[in-house]
Amino acid sequence: MNLLNFNKTKKLLLKYKIPFCESYLAASKKEALKFAKKIGYPVVLKISSPDILHKTDVGGIKIGIKSENELKRAFSEILTNVKKKKPQAKIEGILVQEQVSGKEVVVGMKRDLTFGPVLMFGLGGIFVEVLKDVVFRVIPVGKGEGLKMIKEIKGFEVLRGFRGEKPVNIGEITEIIIKLSKLSLEEGSIKEIDLNPIIVDEKRALVVHARFLI
Repeated sequence: MNLLNFNKTKKLLLKYKIPFCESYLAASKKEALKFAKKIGYPVVLKISSPDILHKTDVGGIKIGIKSENELKRAFSEILTNVKKKKPQAKIEGILVQEQVSGKEVVVGMKRDLTFGPVLMFGLGGIFVEVLKDVVFRVIPVGKGEGLKMIKEIKGFEVLRGFRGEKPVNIGEITEIIIKLSKLSLEEGSIKEIDLNPIIVDEKRALVVHARFLI
């Protein structure tokens, strides 16, 4: 399977109206500075390469960049790290993204030989790997079933508002699940999808990282 490039990934997310944090692909420091100014600091920089599945492992992410000088330094450091740890990787550029905060969830899809496309939902970031707190549904998934998925994870209390914290927007997460279900039904060439993390707060849910395998 091959990793879909950033531009095609973003196009798919826009096509199915899946909310994606403001992101631009920069081919140079000059472009990165222009995009950061457009987004507004702080920003996040990420390596964009079809040959790199896990950006953190190769030093390909820098967060909390608050100024032009910090951006220039981070841009160079990312390229140095990647060339050192993954010298054969094809580099498309460096993503400049708005920095968002909130709770992390993940929505994904895999095509099963028996059941066809199967959706997965759980707490995002490292929690999906460490806690394995996830639930699955065979597609199609509608609003009612999407809401059930969210409520079934053990970490639902974290999303609902734990110890005085504000509850996140469950409706926005449900919408992403429904839209990913539709995308998975209509885009048969896509074998695997990983939206991780999706950052959600009391107002909105935004996909921060999307990976499509074809």
